[in-house]
Amino acid sequence: MRLFRLTFATILRRKSWAVCAFAVVALPFILPEFSMASERPVILQPARIQATWGVLWICALFWGLFTASRQGESNARSGLGEYFLTTGVGAPRQWFQIWLAVLAYIIPLALLAAVMCLGFALPKDSAERTMWWVLNFQYVALFLLAVAPLLGLAIALASRFGGIAGFTLTLGLALYGLYGVGYLDNMLKEGSDPLLHTIWQFSPQYRWADLTQRLYFKLGVLPPPLFWKTAGYFTGILALYAGLSRLIFRTKSVA
Repeated sequence: MRLFRLTFATILRRKSWAVCAFAVVALPFILPEFSMASERPVILQPARIQATWGVLWICALFWGLFTASRQGESNARSGLGEYFLTTGVGAPRQWFQIWLAVLAYIIPLALLAAVMCLGFALPKDSAERTMWWVLNFQYVALFLLAVAPLLGLAIALASRFGGIAGFTLTLGLALYGLYGVGYLDNMLKEGSDPLLHTIWQFSPQYRWADLTQRLYFKLGVLPPPLFWKTAGYFTGILALYAGLSRLIFRTKSVA
């Protein structure tokens, strides 16, 4: 796991992860002060919930995908990939170790967001508290299952096509899955179009991993069958993207 340790240490030394950690901790307290929550204490906790998970998604999609793309490109262009090939570390293992190193920074951020919700937005009712713990666990699990494949794909694309391509393509895919498919769904409700319906069926539904509104309105936990079905859906995407990444990933830049 030498490449994992090297990648992890490289990211650690740059210290940009600290900005993300600070944002997840501090912005949920700062941002509500610039909204109506400062005048209406009853919506202060919901505002913190939105800020916490919103900041986490921004950090994961922008910092996470950028870092993954940068590491994938650097491994191919710096000669590290070729060096590790000579030591017996093949392309699949190189991709996996880089992916694991980036994911090692995203997981604590997700857990930190859950801790913020449990520590500063915990309902007073005992029944709601139990629900809160379970729902935050479900959110962390689905969030990681949705983001992890995108990180791996960004690494692979950047190793072959460059960091800018790796970042923009995966970011666009993520934003489409979070917001674009919702607009597409609304269009299908207004009229049936076989082509749009086919596109919608094969579109990644990342919006299913965003449980912020469920927390905000205290809608309760996802029923276990629905949660496991959703988790299975994102696990399938993980397997698909892992296969694609294996085909795309390069240990040597062609340029």
